[in-house]
Amino acid sequence: MSTLKMHEKSIVEKIFNRGGYVLDFTDNTYSAFFREHRVNIDDPKYKFNGQSKMKRLRAFWEIEPDFLVGRILHALLEYACTIDTVHSEDKIKVEKIINRLLEKSTSTAESSSEDNFLEKTFPQIGLRNIIQDPCLLDVIEQRIQEIQKSIHIAPLATIFLCGSTLEGLLLDIACANPKQFNSAKSAPKKENCVLPFQEWNLASLIDASHELGFIGLDIKKHGHSLRDFRNYIHPRAQATQKFNPDKHTARISWHVLQAAIADLTKKR
Repeated sequence: MSTLKMHEKSIVEKIFNRGGYVLDFTDNTYSAFFREHRVNIDDPKYKFNGQSKMKRLRAFWEIEPDFLVGRILHALLEYACTIDTVHSEDKIKVEKIINRLLEKSTSTAESSSEDNFLEKTFPQIGLRNIIQDPCLLDVIEQRIQEIQKSIHIAPLATIFLCGSTLEGLLLDIACANPKQFNSAKSAPKKENCVLPFQEWNLASLIDASHELGFIGLDIKKHGHSLRDFRNYIHPRAQATQKFNPDKHTARISWHVLQAAIADLTKKR
């Protein structure tokens, strides 16, 4: 689910909404536009509020994570500027929304797009450089082997394995660096006391690991998306959101884990 706020939705709709239509798209060109970005906007999960193009777009930004919503809004804005004149003030407002969703600054190009992220290659996984506990090392290596076998045939299992393995790795790093993690601004607290590491969730581990320089911004961004995906381990949540991951989603999850391992190896 994206974090698009009510006032942001009003700003976005001012540019894209044409009385239930979206810009000048026909049914065919609307579907084709989304297919270019690997999204099936005709999927029934986007029709819970109605079948008009605008209602499906609203459903899309309710269901999907920030990085995907931001990427689609960016493409829609480019298209809008191509076919019509977009007022400069409105364009700036929408660009700020997109930048927030993608967690990137207008003055830097620090964060990568999803496509650029997926194009990155990583050296052979060197878990022995990260994990000191031989028992934990055996478990993580076994999980990596299962991920590599399941990625093409079991996307949902791949996501869960990647998410839990990432959490295990970051928790191990935190336990190995307690002073740094306990002093991090993003360390979770209760009654002004930092929680024991075993009570940290994946979101806190990701944020603190990035804050302390163990993982990069792109891994933080996509890591939170992986965390969102992993939450669908609960069948009711998956059924409610109609979440049906495919090989592309599994590939993103596996890429996040590989990137995190590469960053953690460098830090070690």
